[in-house]
Amino acid sequence: MTEQATENQLSLRELLGGRSGAIDASIPPAVFVLGWLVSGRSIGWGALAAVAAGAVVGVIRLVRGGRVTAVLAGVAAVAGAALVALYTGRAQDFFLIQLLSNVASALAWAVSVLIRWPLLGVVVGVLLGQKTRWRRDPDLVRAYGRASWVWVFAQYTVRVLVFGILWWSGWVVALGVARVVLSWPLVAATVAASAVVLRRSLPSDHPGLRHPRMPA
Repeated sequence: MTEQATENQLSLRELLGGRSGAIDASIPPAVFVLGWLVSGRSIGWGALAAVAAGAVVGVIRLVRGGRVTAVLAGVAAVAGAALVALYTGRAQDFFLIQLLSNVASALAWAVSVLIRWPLLGVVVGVLLGQKTRWRRDPDLVRAYGRASWVWVFAQYTVRVLVFGILWWSGWVVALGVARVVLSWPLVAATVAASAVVLRRSLPSDHPGLRHPRMPA
């Protein structure tokens, strides 16, 4: 692998927030399904177990040095999912917010490419401290746009289709399994695929993601 390819791959990996972060986010849904099954399909006990698991995960993340706002957002998401399921009385609705958030993400990423502000470039630019300098490089704008389509279809659209079918069918256990499988493994595959697209979309003489070309 060339130096440029390695750089692209490493930069994209920063989007994940670490493998542990994706795994942590999968624990409360799995605990919800487990609590729901063990308690004789009680949504109340499943919701309580999920919120408790979310709180424990949040504390662990804080001890690891995680940001307070990110931890609170994670706990709030679990609590929101639990409240939706309790309100509707349907266990599958614990995953409804997750389904809708992926629909919104797919639309946002697609629109960002169409208006030439691909979100992959926005996120990587912030992480690399470039702000919006990358937008002055037509090669990077084009490459980020093509790579962003990978995220639209390989990640968000796949999740919407799988979660949507399982939610509509009321398959709660399958939703829990899908929530785990479509977290870190899918994101890792998407990162790898988008890194390849980025690499192949940039000219061979391009200095890489960290070095946008400024117009003369």
